[in-house]
Amino acid sequence: MPDTRDPKTLQFSRRIAVETPEHVILRFELAGLGSRTAAAIYDLVVLFLMLILVMLMFSIAGTLGTWLRGWAGAALLFIWFVMFWGYFTLFEALAGGRTPGKRRLGIRVVMDTGHPITFTAAAARNLVRLVDIQPLGSYVVGMLFVFFQSHHKRLGDVVAGTIVVRDRPEDLVLAAPVPAEAEQLDAGPPALSDDEFRLLEQFILRLDDLAPEVRLRFAPELADRLGQRFPERDPRPEKFLITLYDTELTKRRAKTAARRGGGGARAAGMGDRFVAMKQQAWEAFRQRASRVEKEGLKSLSGRELTGFAAEYREIAADLARARTYGVDPRVLEYLGRIVSAGHNALYGLRGVRRLPLGRLLLRELPAAVYRARRYVLVASLLFFIPGTVGYILVRERPEIVHEIMPNGMIARAEGGEYQRAAGRGYAEAPSPYLPFMASAIITNNVQVAFGAFALGITAGIGTVLVLVFNGLFFGAVLGLFANYHLAGWILTFVAGHGVLELTAIFIAGGAGLLVGRALVAPGDLARRDALVVHGRLAIRLVGAAACLLILAGLIEGFLSASGAPAVLKLVVSVASLVLVGLYLAAGRQALARKPSAFSLQPSAIASSSHFAIRNS
Repeated sequence: MPDTRDPKTLQFSRRIAVETPEHVILRFELAGLGSRTAAAIYDLVVLFLMLILVMLMFSIAGTLGTWLRGWAGAALLFIWFVMFWGYFTLFEALAGGRTPGKRRLGIRVVMDTGHPITFTAAAARNLVRLVDIQPLGSYVVGMLFVFFQSHHKRLGDVVAGTIVVRDRPEDLVLAAPVPAEAEQLDAGPPALSDDEFRLLEQFILRLDDLAPEVRLRFAPELADRLGQRFPERDPRPEKFLITLYDTELTKRRAKTAARRGGGGARAAGMGDRFVAMKQQAWEAFRQRASRVEKEGLKSLSGRELTGFAAEYREIAADLARARTYGVDPRVLEYLGRIVSAGHNALYGLRGVRRLPLGRLLLRELPAAVYRARRYVLVASLLFFIPGTVGYILVRERPEIVHEIMPNGMIARAEGGEYQRAAGRGYAEAPSPYLPFMASAIITNNVQVAFGAFALGITAGIGTVLVLVFNGLFFGAVLGLFANYHLAGWILTFVAGHGVLELTAIFIAGGAGLLVGRALVAPGDLARRDALVVHGRLAIRLVGAAACLLILAGLIEGFLSASGAPAVLKLVVSVASLVLVGLYLAAGRQALARKPSAFSLQPSAIASSSHFAIRNS
């Protein structure tokens, strides 16, 4: 199929093409660094204003009574957490891949295949944002990847298998077709030989796919070779070559049309008549697709849905016919956009499985954990082995705590005997503050889990460091309190929530190791495909870890930090251990029923999409 892009626009944009199940090629223009940066700034301003509103509500909550203040503070802290971590994920997953900033700039996130973004992919790309914003929130890492990566992907896009494309609904205006007379004008004989034109055409049509350094090297060489007969040529090599290609193509088309006795003019006239006959139906479908995108397929009756699907197939066929007729590239752009909009409306729900909450929590997430159990086991060893080393080190060399432990922790250990004699437990808080403490614990621990997953993109090195450091610190703390004969005192505090909390951290660590494995040892998959497949399983592990951490945080905030009897805390610890066992058993059973559900094999790529990707 000939390339229908306007040659004069090739230097300003990059495009990818995908083939739909109807065997129609859809082209997407990739969003560049400038528009993505502007959208991010817009979103950050919106998020900042929202967080200021939450802070104002915090100050109002401080004037309430003691009990209300505790519960209000807990609720506001949770709202802040959801806004901070969920803003991008929820908007992209629920609003068609568009945050307010992306909508403002006319861009959207879609899957690599052009399919609407799934919730899993939205979560993965935005958790990895934790690495993209480095160093120190500057977004340097993410911007460098967008600038140098061939499909303008940041790290989050690589893991999630997503791209950011231009998508301005207001740009969907049907352009007037090229006048038929244009092909009949005598543009003069071609200036290049057939071999020279073929060489130029190969360079122009591959321009989008060439690396920047290759373009910089070849464009001047080719311009010098072909430009000797053009003394007043454009000094910019790429601009000159694109203009030359456009001119030569026009001359050769005119020559072919003249040789065929006006056949080109007749074809152009046929294209004009085709557009004139169809444009009213196209515009009606565009408006209907826009409405369906906003309101969903549920807004259509059964008859309307059948009609919409039939119209979509007809418009897709029109796009193929329009390319055959060689109509104006702007008309093809218009048609491609409305076919894409119709496809997103029809296939969007197929790309997102909306599972019942009970099935997700009790079958899907446990199955993912059991599928990745070896990675979870490795993560636990990376925690416990350094933990044992830290414990032994502090027990054998007590003085080292002043070098490796914060002063506040040392002071707690030194005052622990007094606290125990007074009948108070470790980190015991007054009852009115327990809700806020529970909320703070949950949000902090879930963020640690997010970090353990996101740092997997560093080939797993960051995840390993998180596990090793936390294990070493945990063991050192136990050793510190054991030196003051308070090991039982602090373990009584840890007992209630520790089983669930540590299990969740190991699961999150396993998620990071999964992503790291995809980079280091992708197996039979291409590295980018391995990242997507492993990332899809890893994000479910993060979901499982978050659920366990919420439960652990509630126990820690309301039970561990309370003055409840030690026996009750130990009973809860045993119950938590049983719960973890049942959780894994449920995962094993669910995986046995559907062993291919979480496959990490090459077939997972083929089954994950109903598109075929082509180079544009």
